[in-house]
Amino acid sequence: MPFYDYRCAACGKAARLQFSYSEYGKVQPVCPHCGSQNIKRRISRVALAKSEDSRLDSMMDGDSLAGLDENDPRSLGKFMRKMGSEMGEDLGDEFNEVVDRLEKGESPEAIEQSMPDLGGGSDLLPDD
Repeated sequence: MPFYDYRCAACGKAARLQFSYSEYGKVQPVCPHCGSQNIKRRISRVALAKSEDSRLDSMMDGDSLAGLDENDPRSLGKFMRKMGSEMGEDLGDEFNEVVDRLEKGESPEAIEQSMPDLGGGSDLLPDD
């Protein structure tokens, strides 16, 4: 069953309600917070399915790379965090640890030295 987003005019709180397609429009939604029927449907964000290739292509356009400074660990961390989000899946604890450490300003070399088995042989960090 699909979810529908609402905002209550009485208490101002947001609510996500679930109705079957046949129920939608026939059932009066009620605010789960205050019980009011003075509730308005909100248009929620639309998710678009993209292939892995198209997600990577969009990451490599000029706008995405504009703020990337390969000599600044924080910039690398920010880019890697964005890349991880764009992939739409959990890239694992190692990836998250590397990104966290980069965002704190730690150098890629120091991270690589402290994590010798990083990525099981794959290069998560860029070479100099």
